[in-house]
Amino acid sequence: MKIKLTLFAGLFVAALPALAQPANPNLPKFPTPAPALNAETTVIRPPYADAPEYQVNPSVPQGEVHDFIMYSDDSKIYPGIVRIEGDLANKRDEYGNRLPFPAEQLSKPGRYERHVYVYIPKQVKPGAPFMVVQDGHSYINRMAPVLDNMIAAHRVPAMIIVAPDSGGSDAQGSQRGLEYDTLSDRYSNWVEQELLPAVAQKYGVTFTSDPEGRATMGGSSGAICAWTMAWFHPERYHKVLSYSGTFVNQASPQDPKTPRGGWEYHSTLIPKTAKKPIRIWMEVGEKDLHFDDPEKTWHNWPLANNRMAEVLKKKGYDYRYVFAMDAHHVDNGVVRQTLPAALEWLWRGYPN
Repeated sequence: MKIKLTLFAGLFVAALPALAQPANPNLPKFPTPAPALNAETTVIRPPYADAPEYQVNPSVPQGEVHDFIMYSDDSKIYPGIVRIEGDLANKRDEYGNRLPFPAEQLSKPGRYERHVYVYIPKQVKPGAPFMVVQDGHSYINRMAPVLDNMIAAHRVPAMIIVAPDSGGSDAQGSQRGLEYDTLSDRYSNWVEQELLPAVAQKYGVTFTSDPEGRATMGGSSGAICAWTMAWFHPERYHKVLSYSGTFVNQASPQDPKTPRGGWEYHSTLIPKTAKKPIRIWMEVGEKDLHFDDPEKTWHNWPLANNRMAEVLKKKGYDYRYVFAMDAHHVDNGVVRQTLPAALEWLWRGYPN
């Protein structure tokens, strides 16, 4: 499940889909404690305030934001599915989590239209660094002034933002779930083979092939998608920015090699795989989704992100972890306070 951020009158509003079977209020609760502080981990507390980089500064070059639509009819990689709504799709366990039914019972072929947003700075050069941002409509307008100010101050490179929306809906059986929650290189291949060429053709830009100049970002399922893009193709991406990452059991269709979906990253995949050249900045809220569910559900967002931080530290990854007290899923106040510093940390040292 994902709290979807939508743009309305300039505000980002959290909309939570209704649960057909709400969690049993009599079940025991297990609130996830804040992680121990260390050199890589920070605990922040409210009140949360906008970082100064959000202020539009007319004295600095202003990048341009474009948008266009991609159609499922034109895609060889994602021809389109839609979730079959009904009793099966709406069934939940006792804690309110969707049940992992076979994909063919949850979805059917279906057409979609995908909006793609592109930020191009005035200082752009050929072979530009760039960042792919999932759920683009939720981020593009708030990122533009931040990038204008930070690029002008030489705190981040003159990067292009390619911010596609998903193909629609959410979670198991949906096009968005297929794209974002699947542990494979399919989405990364779609970006490389269909998305980036479309942007290059429309706007006459070229992208760097250096993985140090290629980053990916998202919130919730868009965040695990960002990590998956780098995990399966570290020769393409070395930088990941994650808000409320869905490192939980939400993959659909299920894969017997990773039966618990995103939970497998911190449980088996990262611990058992040689360290990859990935840098990640990540955040989760104290009251993020299912924050007091037991581990057996494999659906507790704060617990999953704590485990990610622990295993990244053990493996020696270059990471930063922010645990936001009294914050919720992809908390807008937290994002607006932390995004500039997160971008600066992620891009530090580029180009070498």
